[in-house]
Amino acid sequence: QVQLVESGGGLVQAGDSLRLSCAASGRTSSSYVMGWFRQAPGKEREFVAAVSWSGGNTYYADSVKGRFTISKVNAQNTVTLQMNSLKPEDTAVYYCAATPIRGGLTYRRKEEYHYWGQGTQLTVSS
Repeated sequence: QVQLVESGGGLVQAGDSLRLSCAASGRTSSSYVMGWFRQAPGKEREFVAAVSWSGGNTYYADSVKGRFTISKVNAQNTVTLQMNSLKPEDTAVYYCAATPIRGGLTYRRKEEYHYWGQGTQLTVSS
């Protein structure tokens, strides 16, 4: 089992920056992929970014590429999501997710992730 706890959400203005953190505990290892998803009211949960825990390969949704950066801090079992140039359409509940590395992963489908945090709210005002 892996437990995930997000933090860092809040209310910001368009153009601001914010960093989300996800603390992982339990059976964490280098064989996991960590991802961030978000869900706006009335919409499906969508992929934001992912990172391979040991390899450092990163993946981004087109909507956030160039504005968001996912990073891992191995010593702290933490994954961060640095969000710059925030837009009102970034408003959502942001979820941290984890899944064991295995063949066939796209890293972008929520169905591929086994463990989820409780979510943290980000609101971007215009």
